[in-house]
Amino acid sequence: MAFLRKGIVLPLVITLPVLINLAGAQSARAETDVELRKKADRLAHEILLLDTHLDTPFELQKRMQDISGRIEGGHFDYVRARQGGLDALFMAVYVAPEYEEKGGAKAYADGTIDMIEGFARVWPDQFALVTSVDGIKAGFGSGRVSILLGIENGSALEDDLGNVQHFYDRGVRYITLAHSKNNHICDSSFDDGPKWHGLSPFGRELIARMNRVGMMIDVSHVSDETFHQVLELSQAPVVATHSSCRCFTPGWHRNMSDDMIRRLAQKGGVMQVNFGSMFVDPAVNAQFEKLRQEVLAYIQANHLQGEERSRYVEQRWKQAQLGKASVGDVANHIDHIAKLVGVDHVGLGSDFDGVTEVPVGLEDVSAYPNLMYELLKRGYGAQDIRKICGENFLQVWTQIEKSAGARRS
Repeated sequence: MAFLRKGIVLPLVITLPVLINLAGAQSARAETDVELRKKADRLAHEILLLDTHLDTPFELQKRMQDISGRIEGGHFDYVRARQGGLDALFMAVYVAPEYEEKGGAKAYADGTIDMIEGFARVWPDQFALVTSVDGIKAGFGSGRVSILLGIENGSALEDDLGNVQHFYDRGVRYITLAHSKNNHICDSSFDDGPKWHGLSPFGRELIARMNRVGMMIDVSHVSDETFHQVLELSQAPVVATHSSCRCFTPGWHRNMSDDMIRRLAQKGGVMQVNFGSMFVDPAVNAQFEKLRQEVLAYIQANHLQGEERSRYVEQRWKQAQLGKASVGDVANHIDHIAKLVGVDHVGLGSDFDGVTEVPVGLEDVSAYPNLMYELLKRGYGAQDIRKICGENFLQVWTQIEKSAGARRS
């Protein structure tokens, strides 16, 4: 108990019965807290838990490890996934922005897909590669973790609409249209300024092709203009696989404004909340943005390009000392979306292995029960948590597939 308020000493007059009642109340709260934590852990292992964005393949390309067991560092492996109740995840087929200029994006994406396919082949008792909602549901309860594919950065399409079908046939089920730089499809939320003021002519054709094929359109990373044009053109719901709420990080366009969240929901889409500390905590975001501006200034002053630029950026981020958010900050974003547009339009897209600073209490894939505990404390019931942890995304994906089927028939 605190008896100081801004330097003013408050009188302490508490009788023995009151102290006893306070102790009893605290004991009751502690017991409730223990029960909530048990319930959260039980829920995590009973419900279908899906995370729509992990960058583990990119990390394994730097240093391959046996993710069928407990590995050093990183945010994902089979052991921790089962501890946290994770049943299915989209592994990002990340294509770095420099491939837009130097070429080879499609080949690089195909090589990454080859690597991910190998996980299920080499460790069949731990992982299964699946490509559909039915595949996820069929694997639920098997003890294996279902792996799905999403391309992060549409540069992999190389200005060829036919590559949408190519990647769909390879098992890819969503494409994040851009990453940190503008590309031949659209403008990025991270670049210095617009190239197309939204979608390029190719990007406009791409939306229709993705709708027809049944490829999910991911609007994480795109500029505001791009987002609104996608929502206008798409005949199917749209997803944001790893974004958070801009109201907590004003001016940071990588997160989504309330108006964008409303439009996404009105379209029937879902927003998967990113766990990164700079996404969910205003103070950490300010630190991140300050460093980002310093990095950009150095790049411009020294005319860094291509791989030299990438090496410098990677080095600076490794050296960065940013703060950490808490699991409660992530729950704040989920809560905000649920109150803004309803609990049917929010899910989980951690960005594990893609963000360096993760929240205290959400250190890796073993920690999902901590987030469920936070939601239980806020009054969310088991059915709401089921929706947030997977059912919402699967429902939207099902609608996208139905929409594509109707157009093909």
